[in-house]
Amino acid sequence: MTGGKCSDLVRAVLRSHESPDQSFNDLKIFIDFEQALPDEAQLQLFNLLEKLLKNAEEALEDLNNYQAGASTEIRLSIQNPNDQGLQEKYFAIVKECVGRLHSYYTLSQRIEQSVPLLLWELCSGPLPPAEQIDSCQALCKQLARLIDFSLQFDSVKMKTPSLQNDFSYYRRVVSRSAQPLDSDMISLETTNIMSLFIAKSTPMLCSITSSVIAFVQTHPDLPVSNTTDTLATVVHVCRLMVEREENWRRLCEKSRLFWLRVMVGAVILFDHIDDGGAFRADSPIGMKSVVELIRADAPEAERENLLNALRYTTKHLNDTITPKSIRSLFV
Repeated sequence: MTGGKCSDLVRAVLRSHESPDQSFNDLKIFIDFEQALPDEAQLQLFNLLEKLLKNAEEALEDLNNYQAGASTEIRLSIQNPNDQGLQEKYFAIVKECVGRLHSYYTLSQRIEQSVPLLLWELCSGPLPPAEQIDSCQALCKQLARLIDFSLQFDSVKMKTPSLQNDFSYYRRVVSRSAQPLDSDMISLETTNIMSLFIAKSTPMLCSITSSVIAFVQTHPDLPVSNTTDTLATVVHVCRLMVEREENWRRLCEKSRLFWLRVMVGAVILFDHIDDGGAFRADSPIGMKSVVELIRADAPEAERENLLNALRYTTKHLNDTITPKSIRSLFV
């Protein structure tokens, strides 16, 4: 991406008086995240995030394998309330499952702590958003991967009701027990904190959203527009990565879905910190184009997941200032 095109891109993003679709028609952008490498100043943060993302991949694989969890053991335990041997045997499986849930929760806390570090590098620099992203492609890649992971994790979590059931059963047993907890058991106090995470339909995305809101609130000297402009630029870059034929041809289906998920995640984050939100008529996001791209290019199995993320995890969709033409896209 050349400096001239970066400047053109950010000027287009910030032209709220023009249609975003019209402003971006002449841009040709391809970001090669596969080859993006951090410079020396970015290396420490990049490596920290690389370890975090490896843990995230492991957590996603583990969640995909969670399936029925301890459902059978809980059912058998309830059917055999007076058999202490069976009770201990089955509860050991429940404890193991809740230990896995605790690892997901711990991961979400690490992500929540790491995102502000990324945002500072991407949003506080002297360059316009597109040029800053271009100069920090390796770090932007890590943010994109975190967003992608969060949407994937939450999608699987919503399809795994046994996770909530195992957790609720564990809390009931622990709260009723008069015996001190074993060293390998998670305390009731910790489960009370975890319950807020487990109860959410999109816990990982909520963690990232909370960290973005906290970043804006804890940096009052940094204009909010630095962060919203950066997120808007990410949305447009993701759109163009999939929308442009010359880019589309270079992406496999998995990569296209990656960019679509990142685009949706960036829209959601933008909507939570921009006063007017992403759906207003003069938003730099271009929501109609975002929805049309999802409908046209997302695999059928993922299309509704992405649209539902915009329907149910954004903040401003149902505001009175949201044009009816935009709301109708989600009917």
